[in-house]
Amino acid sequence: MSTSSPQTPSVLFVCNTNGGKSQIAAALLRQAAGDSIAVKSAGLIPAHHINELAASVVEEVGADMRAEVPTALTEEVLRAADRVVIVGEAQVPGLEGVVMERWVPAEAPAELSTERERMEFLRDDIAARVAMLNDDLGTTSG
Repeated sequence: MSTSSPQTPSVLFVCNTNGGKSQIAAALLRQAAGDSIAVKSAGLIPAHHINELAASVVEEVGADMRAEVPTALTEEVLRAADRVVIVGEAQVPGLEGVVMERWVPAEAPAELSTERERMEFLRDDIAARVAMLNDDLGTTSG
């Protein structure tokens, strides 16, 4: 059951380490929706810190994830979310009553030769999905 108010839907992004993909998605949704969505992220085995390259490419589009800390996924956090989005291949155990969707980011084209180019491609793929999610939730920036 969700702990958000009817006016404020909650979204939880999950990935393996909570240092990259789920943090990118969370930062981009916070930027797009402002306070109209309660956004959290978590990981199965949290990293020790945020992926610096991911933080840098998110910053390029005006979002910020540098102050975030990778967090462990818990059953309580899963059950509290209105929407759970698994970003990537993380194997999140199913829970009765918790509907999860999976976003599998597109493979970066071979011509993107640097890590930065591949990370920018990942950011843009996630950003397009975040925009559709934000539209689906019917929110506007606070």
